[in-house]
Amino acid sequence: MPGGGDAAPVARAPLSRPIVAGVVTALVGVTSSFAVVLTGLDAVGATPAQAASGLLVLCVTMGASAILLAWRYRMPITVAWSTPGAAVLAATGAVEGGWPAAVGAFLVTAGLILLTALWPQLGRLIARIPPSIAQAMLAGVLLPLCLAPVTGVVANPWGVVPVVIVWLVAVRFAPRWAVPLAFVAASVVVGVDLAVTGATIDPAVLIPRLEFTAPTLTFGAVVGLALPLFLVTMASQNVPGVAIMRSFGYEVPWRPAMLVTGIGTALGATAGGHAINLAAISAALAAAPDADPDPKRRWVAGVSTGGSGIVLGGLSAALVALVVVAPEAVIPAVAGIALFAAFGSAVQQAIDDPGERLPAVVTFLVAASGVAIAGVSAAFWALVAGLVVREVLHLGRRRL
Repeated sequence: MPGGGDAAPVARAPLSRPIVAGVVTALVGVTSSFAVVLTGLDAVGATPAQAASGLLVLCVTMGASAILLAWRYRMPITVAWSTPGAAVLAATGAVEGGWPAAVGAFLVTAGLILLTALWPQLGRLIARIPPSIAQAMLAGVLLPLCLAPVTGVVANPWGVVPVVIVWLVAVRFAPRWAVPLAFVAASVVVGVDLAVTGATIDPAVLIPRLEFTAPTLTFGAVVGLALPLFLVTMASQNVPGVAIMRSFGYEVPWRPAMLVTGIGTALGATAGGHAINLAAISAALAAAPDADPDPKRRWVAGVSTGGSGIVLGGLSAALVALVVVAPEAVIPAVAGIALFAAFGSAVQQAIDDPGERLPAVVTFLVAASGVAIAGVSAAFWALVAGLVVREVLHLGRRRL
């Protein structure tokens, strides 16, 4: 039971409090990372229309999933798109078979998430991957994206520096809103650029619509995209999401959560959605006492988060249009800033254990290199390299 034990009675807050907490959760989650999602979808071959469709279907499926889980289990369960997974897309780039193969990889990822719910042995197999290596792979994938604000300051100082300054000030005084405010600053930069250049946006492109793609399967996309996407989604989103909810007294039902998010991922894949999962960092916004002093009423924040996410999906086409007309380096800078915290956390967990540090470093370097062998992305080879190095080092120690 959430809250646990014979807790003292808590003051009853107005119902508007968890509702507002859910709205804030959705706003922070979407505005903090949509640029990463669009960067990833563009990298694997999506057109602007297909990327807008992907953003729309992700908002709808994660919103509907959050409503279903929060309502059914009376917990503030929230669902998000896989931001680390989007970073994997960005690092992987074009795959054999192009965008249809990427869509096929999204479907394979959905199947693996569903298999995790139905076949516990798969979950145990994932758990055997050392966290240091999984996090090192994620850190290596994130590194090129996190460098975008640095290179952007050189490439377009007038566009990127204001974004960085706003983010830095917000980190000091309103850290929760730092990335959303950086996005607002980027929007102002785009608006000024449009006014100066006289460019316009066709109102027709602002209407949200779904663009379906017939999926195909290729070896490079399945091994080099689907497997890393699945692994980072599980290791960096679903597992931490359960742990964060547990810290607030809620025991997330694992199998139903994986079934719902797996089905949601499958339903959204052909429209361009790469993956949805349990929210991790943003989960605390709906599950913490600030959402409602009464832990038994915080489920309302989960439902509100889902509903707000669906509403925000209506802005998907407008967000893509903003990205398309943005000056050089501005949107990549926002995407990089959005990943700073995830990168720092991944690096810290990768090197935390001195005995696992060398395999983690090898994993990080291979992932960051971006090399692709036999059409398979660096993220996969990073895992292979890290596990091989780790096994060799452990064999040597056993012989001593």
